Amino acid sequence: MGVENHIATLLYRYQCVVMPGFGAFLSQTKPASLQRESNTFHPPYKELSFNAQLDKNDGLLVSHMAHLQGDSFETVLEQVEATSHRWKEILQEEGTLDFTQLGVLRLSREKKILFEPNERMNYLMSSFGLGPVIGSPVVREELKEEVRQLEDHIPFTITPESREIKGLRPLMKYAAVILLAVATGLSGYSFYQRGLENSAIAYEAAQKQVSKKIQEATFFKADPVELPSVTLEIIQKPESVHHIIAGAFRVRGNADKRVRQLLSKGYPARYLGQNAYGLHQVVFASYSSPEEALENLKKIRSQESRDAWLLSMR
Repeated sequence: MGVENHIATLLYRYQCVVMPGFGAFLSQTKPASLQRESNTFHPPYKELSFNAQLDKNDGLLVSHMAHLQGDSFETVLEQVEATSHRWKEILQEEGTLDFTQLGVLRLSREKKILFEPNERMNYLMSSFGLGPVIGSPVVREELKEEVRQLEDHIPFTITPESREIKGLRPLMKYAAVILLAVATGLSGYSFYQRGLENSAIAYEAAQKQVSKKIQEATFFKADPVELPSVTLEIIQKPESVHHIIAGAFRVRGNADKRVRQLLSKGYPARYLGQNAYGLHQVVFASYSSPEEALENLKKIRSQESRDAWLLSMR
């Protein structure tokens, strides 16, 4: 199993994997997106990048390989450094370095390393097994077109009314219509007068009821009502904690000894616990701000220990 495969495995769990002497592969979580041109939905993913300046050994990759291979930390470190040297030679001679799972590294004319990640790989564990989904556009039928189709299939005709011109029957029809209109008008006027009278009686009765209710109403109470108190529980989202690791020991006693040494030097050191490989970790200090943690990591590496590295936990 090559070093490239070990880096790809660690990228599923960590945001930064350093290849000692070569550079660091970084990952940043991106949300789901929609590509409107092709109606394609893409799930959340980790976007990879490369930084050649972060080439100091943080112990993550070497410890992982040493645990799997059953070799010592120093032996695996020599293998990793030799691989880094070989990668640099290939990049200088051929101009490109292709990693199947990670992407392609290219050397520009200005001798800068450019990284093109492999977009087919998704290192976000919550999106494992999810791929792009192509959606079908919704086609809406217009109602006007449906009406036209119905008119084509259901024909209808208009039959003209036959009228008699001669004789007295047309005059009788007109007279009947006039009598009906007069009768309707008289009936409507009678109902209108009755409605006015009934409305006046109802209005007077309503005014009496309203006056009575206003006199009997009580707008304020002498004693205020005490409302029950409400207790709200506020749950705060846990913040990320960034630890500057001073070392990882197989024996707990050595870890405690290292804590006492750092405390005597003025560092807020403490025992962090065991990691996934059963090693007892000791920290120089812990910070909630990543900027403050990185700034102190630089000072500790230059003044105390070059092997110190940063562990971010949520």
